Amino acid sequence: MPGTNLTREEARTRAALLHVDAYDIELDLGSARDSATFRSTTVVRFTATEPGAASFIDLVAPAVHEIVLNGRPIDTSAFADSRIELTGLAAENELRVVADCAYTNTGEGLHRFTDPVDGETYLYSQFEVPDARRVFANFEQPDLKASFAFTVHAPRGWVVVSNSPTPEPAGEGEVQTWSFAPTGRISSYITAVIAGPYTGVFDSYTDGDQVVPLGIYCRPSLKEFLDAEAIFDVTRQGFAYFQEKFDTPYPFEKYDQLFVPEFNAGAMENAGAVTFRDQYVFRSKVTDASYEARATTILHELAHMWFGNLVTMEWWNDLWLNESFATYAEMVALVEPSGTQWPNGWTTFANQMKTWAYRQDQLPSTHPIMAEINDLEDVMVNFDGITYAKGASVLKQLVAYVGQDAFFQGVQAYFKRHAWGNTTLADLLSALEETSGRDLKAWSTAWLETAGINVLRPELTTDAEGLITSFAVRQEAPELPAGAKGSAALRPHRIAIGCYDLVDGKLVRTHRVELDVDGERTEVPELAGRPRPTVVLLNDDDLSYAKLRLDQESLTAVTAHLGDFAEPLPRALVWSAAWDMTRDGELATRDYLELAVAGLPKESDIGVVQSVHRQVKLALDLYADPAWREQGLVRWAAVAEERLRSAAPGSDHQLAWAKALASVARSPQQLALLDDLLQGTAQLDGLAVDTDLRWDLLTRLVITGKATDAAIDAELARDHTATGQERAATCRAARPTAEAKAEAWASVVDSDALTNYVQDAVIGGFMVADQRELLVPFTARYFDSLKSVWDTRSHEIAQQIIVGLYPSYQVSQATLDATDAWLATADPAPALARLVVESRAGIERALRAQAADAAAGGR
Repeated sequence: MPGTNLTREEARTRAALLHVDAYDIELDLGSARDSATFRSTTVVRFTATEPGAASFIDLVAPAVHEIVLNGRPIDTSAFADSRIELTGLAAENELRVVADCAYTNTGEGLHRFTDPVDGETYLYSQFEVPDARRVFANFEQPDLKASFAFTVHAPRGWVVVSNSPTPEPAGEGEVQTWSFAPTGRISSYITAVIAGPYTGVFDSYTDGDQVVPLGIYCRPSLKEFLDAEAIFDVTRQGFAYFQEKFDTPYPFEKYDQLFVPEFNAGAMENAGAVTFRDQYVFRSKVTDASYEARATTILHELAHMWFGNLVTMEWWNDLWLNESFATYAEMVALVEPSGTQWPNGWTTFANQMKTWAYRQDQLPSTHPIMAEINDLEDVMVNFDGITYAKGASVLKQLVAYVGQDAFFQGVQAYFKRHAWGNTTLADLLSALEETSGRDLKAWSTAWLETAGINVLRPELTTDAEGLITSFAVRQEAPELPAGAKGSAALRPHRIAIGCYDLVDGKLVRTHRVELDVDGERTEVPELAGRPRPTVVLLNDDDLSYAKLRLDQESLTAVTAHLGDFAEPLPRALVWSAAWDMTRDGELATRDYLELAVAGLPKESDIGVVQSVHRQVKLALDLYADPAWREQGLVRWAAVAEERLRSAAPGSDHQLAWAKALASVARSPQQLALLDDLLQGTAQLDGLAVDTDLRWDLLTRLVITGKATDAAIDAELARDHTATGQERAATCRAARPTAEAKAEAWASVVDSDALTNYVQDAVIGGFMVADQRELLVPFTARYFDSLKSVWDTRSHEIAQQIIVGLYPSYQVSQATLDATDAWLATADPAPALARLVVESRAGIERALRAQAADAAAGGR
């Protein structure tokens, strides 16, 4: 029985048999405020290469009322197991399916949300990977493209948005009808319907005779916070950059961006109707790092309009290419245009995206960038750091290898050749080989078909005068983690080597060599005879994807002068290397803490500052010797308070340090400061204690037992919004009592009533590092519940629970043994096993790091 799964072989067979022409889809959302279901009517026209053959169409629905194929009624018993079996196909076919489909509260299919501020209902669709079938019957695979025409019945006064431009509604009653024009040929997963009393702001992008209507939507309760012009500015920047680089006009009729509630991902590239999580409408002060993150998301989704929507992967094994290209494109569109607000975006990429990739690539589930995707369950757990960040890093290296001009010339040819069609990686590589003149087969094999990460180390000798007598780059291929598929491999790397010296107190690059590194050892004769620099930095400019290590003299220098690099990118690379060494147990957590304490006061890049804040806290919680951990946390809390008090008033750094203190405060004096800031009896010049910061302060007070239920209720009364409800749920789950933990556990595991966001909030409050003793009894309950959760919950909800509630703070051999026993006896589905194995790897890594930190404490 397939359940809701679909295999690649089934998709291949169906694609060989069918060609889909068009869908007419009618959705009755008129009773959305009250009903759990909605009527969905689909008429699809398609051809079959083998008359008389059988196939199936996908549908997930509580009930099917009518199935008619070519005028012949089919008994509704043909609908079973998320499919409608179709037999006796003709050369040309018309299928009509009438069903009751269900609204969801999980962020999948057609999500329904009631805003506590105005009591109104808001809907949005989320279809990637396989959830269009939760809203209408369709052939749910990316290579069966078609045109889609939506007709939507919805309450008067609502706004309805889809892929085509929004028509004027018709009808005089309380329910009106929106009849959308057919789309071009697109895949089902990028169709969309968004409906509700949303409010909009409108503009256009103009380039000569081209005029693209632009819209931005959100709920009325967020409109006062919607900085629409800033969003339009980034959008126009992306349009100008992509149309020039792709030499292909924007392929759709309009471009709407909709900020919607309880959205699981950052955004979704629905053709012409992109949905974003509405946390990107900032209701409180945030640092520039948040604005940069929003800008990259805007540009990422816009890039998908060409790469992913106009030209689409044939099957999900090329998901990596879809997402990697958009991630690379978002970065060049962010940093390269003249006058951009974020010229140092590659610093953020090095410090955050590549850190994500390095972590993912060292898990037992590591896989080649070109992952083998055998079915839908495989792809659902493959939206990971390899698919996005490693893939984009490798594309960045490919651009350095073939040259940016040749790269984009190849992309232009690719779009022109395959517009409105489906492709594989080979199609892109073929175009790039034509424009660059390079044979990319060996490159593809080395980088896309192998797993794991290389380590690059400098090897140099000097003479008595301090001149370099020899210099080489040694490449290592560490063994893949136990259980990982494949074997370690050395790869070709295009890298730069930066030589940095102290000049007027700043580490300034005084020499740079760019070269190809291949094999175990690569000589660099260009550096022979030069004075030994203060710091030698491999992979300078972050051209390649590799873990870099410093020689001992360079490590000593950066320990004292990390904050003195004149440019942000080399600082970010060293921060990243230090964090990676800490995770690998090569740098003790206590030493990483001291590096952060020394380097952060001079770090100007706020994104790096906030990343290091998170990493220090994680290291102390998981990687510190348990006997020393509290000492380290006390040290970090004192530093956070000191930096908060000394930060420039009103600065991003002040806000970042306030949030850092709110995550770790522990002394009576520090907790009193948090309470005084919350009550307004203390002020720090320039620090706005606004809605979100208030919740941060209160959450810490709740965790430490310094705030009561009444305080939570009072704060929720001040902030009676959806976000306020979520923050209150976190606080209640974070109360330091066994009863609170049991209540939180039951609401997540024993009930399915919580929405996706509230469930995530409860899990966040349940899993508190400072309360690890309270969590011990739940380890056995976790393993007892896994199979039931996987079998009965939707993918998004199940993954939240399985990853979020894993006993990650119980860092012990006993946790590993319990995990291994479950894996050995439970016979889990491969996707479920992967999630558990990845979580287990965190315990193994933490044990090694704790041992390294304990050894350092004995020095």
